Amino acid sequence: MLRITLSLALALAATAGQAANFVPPSGCQLQATVQNRGCSVSQYYICKADPVGDQRSAIFGKDGLRHLSRIDAETRWVESSDPNTGLADFLVERSKDHASFRTLLETGEDSFDFWTESNTGERLRHVGRDVLTGEKVEIDGQPLEVTRFQLKTYDANGELLIERSGQQFISRKMGRFYGGIETQSDWTGQRQETNDSPVTFAFPGEPGFGDTEPQYDCDQLLTQLLHERA
Repeated sequence: MLRITLSLALALAATAGQAANFVPPSGCQLQATVQNRGCSVSQYYICKADPVGDQRSAIFGKDGLRHLSRIDAETRWVESSDPNTGLADFLVERSKDHASFRTLLETGEDSFDFWTESNTGERLRHVGRDVLTGEKVEIDGQPLEVTRFQLKTYDANGELLIERSGQQFISRKMGRFYGGIETQSDWTGQRQETNDSPVTFAFPGEPGFGDTEPQYDCDQLLTQLLHERA
């Protein structure tokens, strides 16, 4: 019920006015707003009803809310959903090798092999690896570390559906990953490169905190869309 309540509240908040600041559901507290490349802005928040260490995020694009997710203290994908389609995926607890943020920090790398199941009954297997490159950067005053990753997603029959690889960022302080530059290909042969790297961080009391309007690369995406339609 908590999942449903949060998703509904967020979806309603998104359609109420995209220019308004993000307000998390009752019992939840917004911790940071991150403007990303690729015309998106992420809201990171925690909820009292969740287990200790869990974090939630709501990602907005030019058209409003487009993705919701919850991770645990090990950054495992506990649940994620698309509020526009209603499709949701949940972590299958009995999996071969769950992702471990602690292992990544302690050893410099972490492999994983786990399953998710959707609310439509589809089961997916995710196999991959995260590696710390040793490179440290500072973005808008936040110390981050660079990772390289590989991820393959299979269906229940073992057919490869999606393959992703690239670079991301982690924050030890905030205990989570942030997007970066990656390449993705799927079973149709379609291939795309994206850059979702963080650009600015806003915390309580700072300008931009709770802003749901993405600020970076949106003109570029519009130009690309017009070109595709021409």
